Parts: sequence; structure tokens; C-alpha cells
Amino acid sequence: MIIAIDGPAGSGKSTTAKKVAAQLNLMHLDTGAMYRAVALYILDQDIAESHLNNHNQMSQILDGIEIKISNETNNVFLNGKDVSIQIRENRVSDFVSEVSAISLVRERMVHLQREIAMGNNVVLEGRDIGTRVFPNADVKVYLNADVNERGQRRFKELVKQGEEITLDAVIRDIESRDLKDSSREHSPLEKAKDAIEIDTTKLSIDAQVNEIVSLIETNN
Repeated sequence: MIIAIDGPAGSGKSTTAKKVAAQLNLMHLDTGAMYRAVALYILDQDIAESHLNNHNQMSQILDGIEIKISNETNNVFLNGKDVSIQIRENRVSDFVSEVSAISLVRERMVHLQREIAMGNNVVLEGRDIGTRVFPNADVKVYLNADVNERGQRRFKELVKQGEEITLDAVIRDIESRDLKDSSREHSPLEKAKDAIEIDTTKLSIDAQVNEIVSLIETNN
């Protein structure tokens, strides 16, 4: 069984998907974490921006990247190193949309996502799961929320991580990312035609989880 959960930043995808998977004893795959790992690698290696638009150079860069996600803890490993915390840094959030827009990156990540999910009962979250990665998913959900609410959620996460940033700056970043994600040429953020949309603005995580679990059980 494939459960696709899509939506913009701060809509509650990650936490909700983890809890849904745990409650139903399914595998959970955070596809956004994969793109974040690629973005982190490029930032840490100080790779020139010109290389990102060169197919051969980008192919070589991706050949040097190995991404693994622990089935038990969901920790993300980049070339053998646990980078679960680093990929959530604001510098990565600011850059990941640009990386995600590169067609070769998306091709590699989609292939890896399908490979990991093959033969498993899995909950996948991202921005193009129900539209591109698994267009025939058993259940498709699109989570959304008011941008100010999403900004508040993201702001609290960053403050908890020790980052110094203002709420206004976080909201501006989310609005910018929404625009980039929804207008990119390859696999833009959009709601699949057959997805169930859930507005999470006033919903608790538990309420989101219960609603999705109910959808899954109805379709099972």
C-alpha cells in the first residue's frame, strides 16, 4: 500500500506522516529530507552555482552522494554521516527549492524513492508524491494551511534548534519557497486531482493523523 501525503512547507506533513505510519505500522519515507541532503552536500562542498546548471557536472556531483534513511529512526545519512539535524538548518531551507528544481536531481531522487518503497507498505511525504512519484498511490492527501500558521510552526522549530531569526523573515521565506515550488518547470508543487485536501490551520497533529488514518482504513 502506498500513501502519498503532499503539501507546502509547514503544513504538517512530516510529523503527521510519521505518526500515521507508526499508528498503522507502515514504513515512513520523508522524500523532502532527500532533497535537503543533496542541498546540504552542495552547500558544504561549496560547489559553484554554474555547476548546478551543467548536466555532466551535476551528474558527477550526484554520483558522489549516497543517501540512506533508517527504517527504524528515520534518521538521514549522507555518505555515511547522520545529518538529520543539519538538513533542517535555515540555510538548507533557503536553498533546497533551487536544488529541487534541477531535473537531474529530481530524476535521481524519484528513482531512489521508488526503489525504497518498492514492495513495502509505506507512507511517503513530499511535494510531488501523488502527482509524479506514485500517481497510482492507494490514498492521496494534500495538506495545506494558512501561511501565517505555517510560519509560526516553522519559526518555533528554528528557535528550538537555536537559530536566531524573526517570524516575519520565516514567513517571507515560506512565501518565497511556495512560489518557487509551485512555479518550477519540473514536478511543481500541486494538488493531485484525486487527492483529498485537508486544511490543517486549526487542526492539531492528532486530529490530522486521525483524519488520514480514517481515510486509509476506508480505502483498505
